[in-house]
Order: sequence, then structure tokens, then C-alpha cells
Amino acid sequence: MRKDVESLDIKDVTANWVNAAVLRSQIEDRIKALADLAHTPLFFGRLDYLHTAQEGQRFYIGRRHVHDAGGDPMVVDWRAPVSQPFYRASRKDPKDVGLRRRFGYTGGELTAYEDEHLTDPSEAEQTSRLLQAEIERPRVGPMRDIVATIQPEQDEIVRSGLSGTVCVQGGPGTGKTAVGLHRVAYLLYAHRERLARTGTLVIGPNRSFLHYIEQVLPALGELEVRQSTVDDLVAHVEVRGTDTPTAAVVKGDARMAEVLRRAVRSHVTLPTEPLMVVRGSRRWRIPAYELEEIVRELLDRDVRYGSARDALPQRIAHTVLVRMEQAGEAPDDRVQDAVARNAAVKAAVKAIWPPVDPAKLVLRLLSDAEFLAAHAEGVLTPEEQDTVRWDRPARSVKSAKWSAADAVLIDEATDLVQRTHSLGHVVLDEAQDLSPMQYRAVGRRCSTGSATVLGDLAQGTTPWATSSWAEALSHLGKADAAVEELTAGFRVPREVIAYASRLLPHMSPGLAPVSSVRENPGSLSVRPVTGDLDAAVVAACVESLGREGSIGLIAADARVPALAAALASAGLPHLSPGEETTAASRLTLVPASLAKGLEYDYVVLDEPAAVVTAEPDERTGLRRLYVALTRAVSGLTILHAQPLPPQLT
Repeated sequence: MRKDVESLDIKDVTANWVNAAVLRSQIEDRIKALADLAHTPLFFGRLDYLHTAQEGQRFYIGRRHVHDAGGDPMVVDWRAPVSQPFYRASRKDPKDVGLRRRFGYTGGELTAYEDEHLTDPSEAEQTSRLLQAEIERPRVGPMRDIVATIQPEQDEIVRSGLSGTVCVQGGPGTGKTAVGLHRVAYLLYAHRERLARTGTLVIGPNRSFLHYIEQVLPALGELEVRQSTVDDLVAHVEVRGTDTPTAAVVKGDARMAEVLRRAVRSHVTLPTEPLMVVRGSRRWRIPAYELEEIVRELLDRDVRYGSARDALPQRIAHTVLVRMEQAGEAPDDRVQDAVARNAAVKAAVKAIWPPVDPAKLVLRLLSDAEFLAAHAEGVLTPEEQDTVRWDRPARSVKSAKWSAADAVLIDEATDLVQRTHSLGHVVLDEAQDLSPMQYRAVGRRCSTGSATVLGDLAQGTTPWATSSWAEALSHLGKADAAVEELTAGFRVPREVIAYASRLLPHMSPGLAPVSSVRENPGSLSVRPVTGDLDAAVVAACVESLGREGSIGLIAADARVPALAAALASAGLPHLSPGEETTAASRLTLVPASLAKGLEYDYVVLDEPAAVVTAEPDERTGLRRLYVALTRAVSGLTILHAQPLPPQLT
């Protein structure tokens, strides 16, 4: 298929150079989408139908559609309707499928297959060995797709419609990130033209995470999905400062939206003088009370500040045209436009409805106590106002040491002035960590579209982490979203997740623990250390490197420099989060603050107590520890010189 596209000659089919350039670009994109991926088989399954219109037909299921020279399908895209039974069919509901076959590969070569005769009552139901082997395959390099191992409950979420927003609550190892990415791929298949116009976006918690997942969609043939962090979305100013946790919580509170709305609208001044418009030899007088009526009408409509400002000169011009018609003239639209551009009208608009710079507005709010108090009255307490106000006001937008929370405020103010462009679909991962104001920022990017929200309330590690999805979805502007829960864990061994789940009653009461489907005896090792902790950690890393797969050494952020030095002294090279693991370089040193969303075959966890005490409060510390404990796919080794947190014992 790729060769067919590469051989296309467009010289005689394009009307002009513009059409030729567009067509050439589309052909190049198609060639990229059809590129072969190393060690990635074309198909991973087969369906033999029985009693439907497809009777006697068999379909090979793969990541992409493949046809022969005659155009007949050889491999069917996993997203096609005919492929759905591969994921949903069961003995209770075979969906007219007689045989489901799974293929096993090693290094890209077919090495095994496994058949399920779904309508044969004599065949006992059993767990697929190939499915289990694929789930447990060592993880080296970036995150890979799970298209061959999607489970029925995951597939229901993946194939849910574009019109509705879906929120997925899932504990560690339930595959929520993969489900979100595969949902994007499915929606692009089912609604390609619409999403090609409106756009799609994947939002992750940090750049390391985005680097880790960036190969999943290209592997499925989708190259046009943009990836970003929330901080990147709101990067109107350079972030060079940090807030105290208390200040960040207040700045991230949804009440700040009302403070900003008041501050923006405060720039409007009701007119007190009449307006005189001179046109030719005639003068047209608009009394102050009529101007006030126009201004009040625009304020009552509560449209964007900038849109109302653009409408004001036209409203004034229309009032002048009414007077012209009453005087017997016959003005048309061109006259109205000319009046709207009249110098007197432009001067009046500037005085009544002056332009607002969002960054300067937020700068004034955070610097001017009186200005903040005037617009935060009844919204923020005096103590909260003192908390968010800068001790040393900046002189200008460029010199200000903006924090990440400040940038979100500027984004809110920007939207109050001019509407933010909305996309067709947004995927928001690790959503539990966002503040209400950050949810609002993301919601603006999908106000006319839909979203897939992914997260785990138990892994909320920010002081402003949400306590319920209903609250979060309300701030996102998607209060009617369906909330789905994934409870089956496919990544973390049962012994490891059971140990980590001891923390749940102390940090997320009422949240059900993940039920792991993976038995892996001996996957957990807890080792007290009485001597040199650094040396013991290095020894554990050496031991883990003797096994196949990736290794993650996770430690409290403050411990990372010492451990990096210890690894260097032992001659053990290591990577940082975001750097791609390879067969020759499999050890990554991970600060606990960056561990979320990442996974490694084997994890060495340094000093759990230090992970907890590094956070501003115990709940956040326990959640950070919970994240660190659940990054392992095959084995977890815990080393501690201090006593373990009592919640683990």
C-alpha cells in the first residue's frame, strides 16, 4: 500500500500549484502513516464468523487496514466495526464468532497462536497464555500500544461516542492511559473529517510523561494529535517563580474566576457626556443616557469583553443611522461602517470600553492591595487576599516572577477578553492533580467538543488535588459526563498492589482497591538496611539489572543527587525521566515527584519515609508513596534505614 502511494503521479491531476502542494502534502502524510514499525506485526488476531452475513469469512485483525493489489482487505483495522467482537465476544455472547485466534510474536516473528472456539461447549474457558505473555512482556523504550490486549471493559470506553465526555477512574495498572490514547485513535477513525477540522489534543502532567507516551498513536497510524501539558497551554508569560502551597491553593480556587471577571468589567465606564458625530454638514447628537443604555445592554449580555468592545462602535453607529433615517436620509451599511470608524466614535469607545491587557490586569491584582480588595470583596477573605498578593510588586509584566498558578490566572483573564479556541476532543491524563482553575483552562479548550478525563483520586499529590470527579467535571464544564471505573489491574503484580493498598484507608477512604489479575509470587521484597543505605540501593539496582527489562530507581527528590553520585561511583550509568530506555541503558533514576504515569519492569524504592515527609502534609505524602509503590510491572524492592510509615505496617 505504501508503494502504491509513493508511485502516485500528480502532475496531470492538479489544476494549479496550490492544489499540487496540498495534494503532495497529503500524500506525504499518508506515506508516513503507512510506514512500517520495527518488530511490529501487521496482524495480531483472527475472527472466523458463523451465522451472519459474513458466514464463512475470516478477518485478520491488525493495527491498520491492509489491502492487496486488487483492493480486497487482507488485514482489517482494529477500529472497524467488524473487529469489535475480537475484544467483546465471549462464550456467553459469542457475537456470531466461531473462532477467535490470537497470534504470538517474538522480535516481530510469528512464534505461536492460540484458538478459542467460542461456540464449542466442550472447550473449557481459560486465561489466554499469549494475552498474559503480552501484558507481562518486558518494557524497554517508550510506552507501547495495547491494541492486542484491550479488555472488554476497556473496549467499551474506547468505542464510546464522540458527543459525550467520559471520565475514567482507574487505579494503578488498570490501563487508563492506554485506554485514553486508544480512544483518540478510535475517534479519529470513526470521525476523521470532523476531528480533522476541529483538532485533537492529549494533555499530560509533564514533559517526561508525554515523551513516554508519544509513540503510541503513531504506532496506530495517527500522526496529527498534538500533545501538551497544562503549563504549556497557558504559557502566556515566562514562569520563573513559585508559590507557597497556601497561595497556590487560593490562586487555583474557582473563586478567582469571579475576582478576575469583576476586575475585567471594572474597566467599563458609563458615559456621562453626550456624543457629537459630524458627518458632512450635519451633526448628530447622541445623549449620554442613550449611550448608557447601549453600554448596559452589552454588559447585561455578559459576552466577552473584547467582543462587546468590538460591537460598541457598531451599536453607536446604528443609533446615528436611525436619526439619519428619521431626518429623511437613506443610509446603507457602508454609511454605518463609516460612522463606526468616525474619530469621535472611536474616542468614545476608547473612553467607555478601553482595551484590557490580561497580563497587566493580573499583575495589578497581585500587586495593588486596594484593586484586589475592591474586586475580591465577598469572594476572598482578607487573609486569602494577603496570601495571594505579592510582597514585592513587580514593575512590569516582563520583570515579574510569575508562578504556574499566575499563568493560569492570565489564561482565565485572556478568555474573559477573547474566547479561547475550542478543539473537537481533548484527552486529559492524571486529571486528579489539577486545580479548579486548571480544569477551567482545559475546559475552555473543549467547550464545544468533548473530552476523555483519566485519573485516580488515590494518586492526587497536589495540595489542590480534587476529592471527587463530580466536582472536577463541574469545573471542566462537563458536569454531565459519564464516570466509568476500571477495577481490574493488568500491570502491577497482586502482591505489590495489595501492599500499596494498605495506604488507601488513610489517604482515600472509600476508594476500592485495584484487583490485580496477575499472580507473580516473590514480586515484593522489603529490606531494612542497618549500614550504608546508598550502597544497599546500588546493590539492589545491580541485582535488578541482572533481570530482563527496564529498571526504575525511585527516591524522594532530595535523595536524588546522593543516589546519582553513588551510581556514578559504582560505574552504573543511569537515565533521567523522559530519556528513552534501550537494551544497553535500562536504569532510570526517578524523583518521586516525576514518577506518576511511568512504569518499569523492576522498581527499587529508596526510603519510603523520606518520600512521605518531603510533602507538605501527610495525605499528600502517602499519595506520593502510593504512586511510587505502584510503578513496577514484575518486581518491587523496598530499602529503608528509617522505620516504614506506620500505614504500611
